Amino acid sequence: MAEIRVEQLKKTFGDFVAVRNSTFTIPDGSFFVMLGPSGCGKTTTLRMVAGLELPSEGKILLDGEDVAFKPASQRDIAFVFQLFALYPHMNVRRNIGFPLLCQGMPKAEIRARVQETAALLRIDRLLDMPVSGLSGGDRQRVALGRAIVRRPKAFLMDEPLGTLDTEFRELMISELRQLHNRIKATTVYVTHDQHEAMSMADHIAVMNHGVIEQLGTPQDIYDRPATLFVADFIGSPAMNLIPFTGGVAPGAKAIDVDGAKVRVPELAEGNGESELVLGARPEHVGFDDESQFRGEVFGTEYLGTMQIVTIKTAHGQVKARVPAHVMVKTGEIVGLSFMEDKLSLFERKNGRALKSTRHREAVHG
Repeated sequence: MAEIRVEQLKKTFGDFVAVRNSTFTIPDGSFFVMLGPSGCGKTTTLRMVAGLELPSEGKILLDGEDVAFKPASQRDIAFVFQLFALYPHMNVRRNIGFPLLCQGMPKAEIRARVQETAALLRIDRLLDMPVSGLSGGDRQRVALGRAIVRRPKAFLMDEPLGTLDTEFRELMISELRQLHNRIKATTVYVTHDQHEAMSMADHIAVMNHGVIEQLGTPQDIYDRPATLFVADFIGSPAMNLIPFTGGVAPGAKAIDVDGAKVRVPELAEGNGESELVLGARPEHVGFDDESQFRGEVFGTEYLGTMQIVTIKTAHGQVKARVPAHVMVKTGEIVGLSFMEDKLSLFERKNGRALKSTRHREAVHG
């Protein structure tokens, strides 16, 4: 396996910039996810790493060797596409072994490699079956097997679970992560689904408009979003973003939201601008009759032991994730409290998070 390092990677199509100066390192054996909405540049980045697209500028180092302008055939990388692209006239065994056959490997070694790979993916019972009769999940395992059997330096996967239904997708999320833990392969995985990213990744690059907005572990990105986009994109429900006016000074431990005092983590930097945004995850919002920050209960969504309560305030809707036994009624006026050590502050103009005692380790793209 190998480390992948990308330096100042850029891709343009005419006047359109699809990827803008991306720099990141994927450690050897890591499961690295590129996450973002459609059109953000994640698949274009993956295709450049694979050699299916040539970069306009920048370097792609595979195991220390710059392969940015080498063809895909010279990169020792396996690509798993969203569409399975299996050979319908071949059975499972021949589909998995086909790359080795093309390399001229002896038949006995191909047979042994295919058997080993099929056992790893738990599809050895299917080896002699035609692929046309397989379920979507089993077809995806065959596609993975065809990549694994080569034992490449790295695996690249472009939304491989996108065509599966919910039940199969949940199963494959678990199996893909378990597979990664067994073979310790360097893996680059592209998805727009935050659940897939948060469930499988060692590290995540969140992309938007061709730019990496944040690099970090799933917990870092969820707990300490570096930008407003990341705060809004990650989480279900997303982080509450409450706009307010009034600058803040370095060392400040509280803000004034239209007369309501809200305590925040101590700020390592200030901002004299008047347009700021307070960020609070729904699970960090509660009810307090004494609070000056008030709103009207709009609705409740029950989730077993928890409920998500939506409150209309003068600053927009705020969602609170609270225990199901907490009693509130639609139309009721309630006071809101916030867990001060879990809050974030953002500049509204550029979307950047202000550094505080809890943001010092956040990684900015």
